[in-house]
Amino acid sequence: MDHSSGKIYTVQFWLLCSSNLLFSASFNMMIPELPAYLTSLGGEDYKGYIIGLFTLMAGLSRPFSGKLTDTIGRVPVMVFGSLVCVVCSLLYPLVSSVGAFLLLRFFHGFSTGFKPTGTSAYVADLVPFNRRAEAMGMVGLFSTIGLSLGPSIGGSIANLWGIMTMFQVSAVFALLSVVILIGMKETLHGKQSFSPRLLKISRHEIFEPLVLAPAIITFLTYFSYGALLTIIPDFSAHLGLANKGLFFTFFTASSIGIRLLAGKASDRYGRVPMLKISTSLMAVSMVMIALAHTPAVLLAGALVYGVSLGINAPAVTAWTIDLGLPEHRGRALGSMYIALEAGIGLGAFFSAEWYGNKPEHFALVFYIMAAITMLATVYLFFVYRNKYMRLMRRSIRVRSRH
Repeated sequence: MDHSSGKIYTVQFWLLCSSNLLFSASFNMMIPELPAYLTSLGGEDYKGYIIGLFTLMAGLSRPFSGKLTDTIGRVPVMVFGSLVCVVCSLLYPLVSSVGAFLLLRFFHGFSTGFKPTGTSAYVADLVPFNRRAEAMGMVGLFSTIGLSLGPSIGGSIANLWGIMTMFQVSAVFALLSVVILIGMKETLHGKQSFSPRLLKISRHEIFEPLVLAPAIITFLTYFSYGALLTIIPDFSAHLGLANKGLFFTFFTASSIGIRLLAGKASDRYGRVPMLKISTSLMAVSMVMIALAHTPAVLLAGALVYGVSLGINAPAVTAWTIDLGLPEHRGRALGSMYIALEAGIGLGAFFSAEWYGNKPEHFALVFYIMAAITMLATVYLFFVYRNKYMRLMRRSIRVRSRH
C-alpha cells in the first residue's frame, strides 16, 4: 500500500472485505435458529448461554490472537478463526445433549476471538492514518451485510431443508472465507514461524494500557448488543412480529447506511466527538425499545440503534489503533475486543437473568441498558479529557523510546 497516495480501495482490500462478509454470514446465519435448537435438546433455560459462552471464549482467546497477530502474521490468525467456524458448523448436527451443545458453543467463540483481530490489524497496515476510520467503516460494512444476510439465509434454509442443512451451508460460507484469505499477501514485516512458546502469555501481554479509554467505551456500549441478541427474539414475538429477525434487519440497514459517512467524519472531526454522538443515540434507542408497545416503535428503536452502532464501531476501532504502538497493534486490538466480548457476554447473561422469561420485565432490561450506555457518554464528556492528555503524553514517551 502506498500510504502517501492515500489510496485504500485495492484488490487486497476488497478481498479482505469479501472474506469478512462470508465469515460474518457463516456464524450469524445460525443465531436465530439456535434457541429453538437448544430447546429441542431440553435446554430452554440456557438461552443466555448461547451468546454468553461464545463471547467468553472469544474474550479469553484475545490475548493469544493479539500476540500471534503481532508475531506469526495477520493472515494465519484470520485463517484459523475462519477454520474454527468450518469445524464447529459441521459438529453442531452431531451433538445430542445440552452439555455437548454448550461446550461446542464455547469453542465456537475461538472464531471471533481470532478473525476480527487479524482483520483489523491487516486493515491498519494497509491504509493511511487519515483514512483509517473510513477503511474500518467499509470493512465493517461488509461484516454488517453478512450479519444482515446471514440470519435470513439461515432461516430460509432451515425452513426449506432443515436445520442440519443450514449448519452445512454455514460451514461452506466459512470455508470460502478461508479460500480467499489463503491467496492474500501478508502485511506483517519480520514475521516469525509458529512455535508453542508463543502461546505463553505474560501479564503485560494480556491488556494494552494505552487503549484503556476505547476499551471502556467498547465495554459499556456492547452491553446493549448482548441484551438485544438475547432478548429481542422473544420481545419481537411478544409484540406480534412473526419474523424474529426483522429487528436485526432494520438496525443492520441503518448501520450500513451511516458507516461510510461516519468513518469519514471520524477521520475529519476526531474519534471522541463522534463517540459522544453515538453513545447518546444508543442510550436513546434503548429507551425507545423499552417504551415499545407496538412493532412500529420497536423497529424505530432498531433504526436509531443501527445509526448509533454504525457511528460507534469504526470510530472506536480507529481510536484503538491510533493510541496503540504499531508493533503491538494486535495486542491493542485484542484488548479492545476483550472489552467488546466482555460487554456482549455480560449483557447477554444479565439480560437473560433480569428477563427471566417474564414479558413484564422487557422494559426493565432495556432501561438498565440505557443507563449503562449513558455511563459511556458521561465518561467521554466529564472523565476522559484529563486522562486523555496524560495517556497521550505517555504514548509519545513510549514511542520516542522505540
